[in-house]
Amino acid sequence: MTRKYFGTDGIRGRANSSPMNAETALRVGMAAGSLYTQGSHRHRAVIGKDTRLSGYMIEQALTAGFLSVGMDVFLFGPVPTPAVAMLTRSMRADLGVMISASHNPFHDNGIKLFGPDGYKLSDEQELRIEALIDGDSEKLLSVADQLGRAKRIEDAQARYIEFAKRTFPKTLKLDGLRIVVDCANGAAYRVAPTALWELGAEVIALGVEPDGFNINDKCGSTSPQKLADKVREMRADIGIALDGDADRAIIVDEAGMIVDGDQLMALITGSWKSRGLLKGDALVATVMSNLGLERYLNGIGVALHRTKVGDRYVVEHMRANGFNVGGEQSGHIVLSDFSTTGDGLIAALQVLAEVVSSNRPVSEVCRLFEPVPQVLKNVRYSSVQPLERSDVKQAIADAEAELNGSGRLVIRASGTEPLIRVMAEGDDAEMVERIVDGLVAVVRQQAA
Repeated sequence: MTRKYFGTDGIRGRANSSPMNAETALRVGMAAGSLYTQGSHRHRAVIGKDTRLSGYMIEQALTAGFLSVGMDVFLFGPVPTPAVAMLTRSMRADLGVMISASHNPFHDNGIKLFGPDGYKLSDEQELRIEALIDGDSEKLLSVADQLGRAKRIEDAQARYIEFAKRTFPKTLKLDGLRIVVDCANGAAYRVAPTALWELGAEVIALGVEPDGFNINDKCGSTSPQKLADKVREMRADIGIALDGDADRAIIVDEAGMIVDGDQLMALITGSWKSRGLLKGDALVATVMSNLGLERYLNGIGVALHRTKVGDRYVVEHMRANGFNVGGEQSGHIVLSDFSTTGDGLIAALQVLAEVVSSNRPVSEVCRLFEPVPQVLKNVRYSSVQPLERSDVKQAIADAEAELNGSGRLVIRASGTEPLIRVMAEGDDAEMVERIVDGLVAVVRQQAA
């Protein structure tokens, strides 16, 4: 069945335009709320958001929808996505909602839904909600004496800070470490600097002055250059860049060099294996993770399981197979011993634990393998899906034949934008570049 509203990570779109407008948010609240108000207990939904201007509008519309079907609402204000997942379970809520478009610019927004177990909803659950969104909303309404109530929770940030701190080894402290943290003017602008400082670090905070418009604007994990410059300027030990909803992290070493999610997953996986904490001797990553990571893991006796792009697919594979470490090259790392979704702060704390316990610089701790040359380019299309064209299929087959097992080729449509992503990697950098350019040229002919 075709999905009309939900993509790979909830509902997302340009703010105040369909589907990311107040009317749709109201209907989402009514539809989702009606599915999760089964039973005689008093039902509750929890709502967190990042710092986008449109968050106020979406929050109020969702709240009205939940209240109208008899569900109480607890409002957290700005908190990271993993905080919503954690608090959904902690507060025994029936449903959790995060209002965020993650690393996108301020003019976009999104709605992410979590079930009572703190996990994102399945495709089947989202399809049931979609059917109700476009149905007769009058049938969902509660009678007047069963309407819900709304309440703001003032200590949501403090609860998450304590939760995050408990994931850091009790025997270690961050005393003596100078840390620059870039919060992307987003959801973690208060919690991340506070947690790091309370663990003993000297904290230099960037991206902690949100104004509704500057989230992810030349800052955060998608634009880490400002962080790298600050690390060098302040002679810091490490830099941590979060994205708008703080479910991913990128690290910068003491020399200002960027460390991506593949290196972080290699570090955490190897550390957990050596301490007997890694379940199943496996890491779950996506098709976009570097071949160098796979080779490194094989060398230490760990298997790499690849999924489609999207943290939900990583988490689904982890749950199905009992694995406890997974993530994406973008820095979206899921540690299921602690959280049900990606958590940038907790992932960074695991890295810091290795830095402190080994008493080595970040540049040594976080660089465990040499990445294979990898090239990724995007092609925007208007209407016809280019990957369905026969000449594009033939070009892909020819490229795979040229690689002949010496590398990998991943061609896929974006789940959130009208883009075709063309990625190739292999030991021969010139061949990889040539293959990607050739494929881009063919796809572009059919993309206009």
